[in-house]
Amino acid sequence: MQETAASGVDGSLLVGAGVHKSFGALSVLDGVNFTLAANEAVGIVGPNGAGKTTLLNVLAGAYRPTTGAVYFEGADVTTLDAAQRCRIGIARSHQIPRPFGGMTVFENCFVAATTGGGLAGQRAYQCCVDSLKLCQMLHVANRRAETLGLLDRKRLELARALATGPRVLLLDEIGGGLTDEEANNLVETIQVLRGRGLAIVWIEHIVHVLIRVVERLVCMDAGRIIADGKPEVVIADAAVIDAYIGGRGAS
Repeated sequence: MQETAASGVDGSLLVGAGVHKSFGALSVLDGVNFTLAANEAVGIVGPNGAGKTTLLNVLAGAYRPTTGAVYFEGADVTTLDAAQRCRIGIARSHQIPRPFGGMTVFENCFVAATTGGGLAGQRAYQCCVDSLKLCQMLHVANRRAETLGLLDRKRLELARALATGPRVLLLDEIGGGLTDEEANNLVETIQVLRGRGLAIVWIEHIVHVLIRVVERLVCMDAGRIIADGKPEVVIADAAVIDAYIGGRGAS
């Protein structure tokens, strides 16, 4: 990583600056400027095809931007891949859970802590225990991950991300497919994480759940940010309403 005189552009913890991402002739992100402050929770909404997950992939290091840059703690991390960014404190969950088959729940977390987070020994073990406890997974710690139902797979996805010891947590529709009661439990868990000082970026279609956690809401459409501000202001924005009701995004 090389230090930048911009200090993360504006002093934010995580920054995407002028991010463009194309796949061949298809432009998915069109000059996105995104910031996340320390201990801030930001929600991202928008129609299907808006570029939300692609932005998360760029921030996490799964994709390198076609042009633009990503900064973390004032350093340019654009060239770091997802594994390297995980080691420095950027963890993510996936929309579709991806547990390691043939391994127990605890082993899944331990791989995340040691290989993903670079932790070792007692610290890695305790991180796993704490993460599983927070995600209400200790009672199934010795179960094979592939035998879990959807809710527990989503909880394991979150627990694995937390086991790496992140400073930034990127969540991709972790509430999808959950009942209202399950979603409420998820909100309580994420509020605990916020109380611990974890910065969060959360993509979610269940807006009423999202706005119980985040203090800032970003709406994307056609690869651009069309609104960014307090949730109640963004939700009432005419461009945001048009993006959803007009249905311009395609899956």
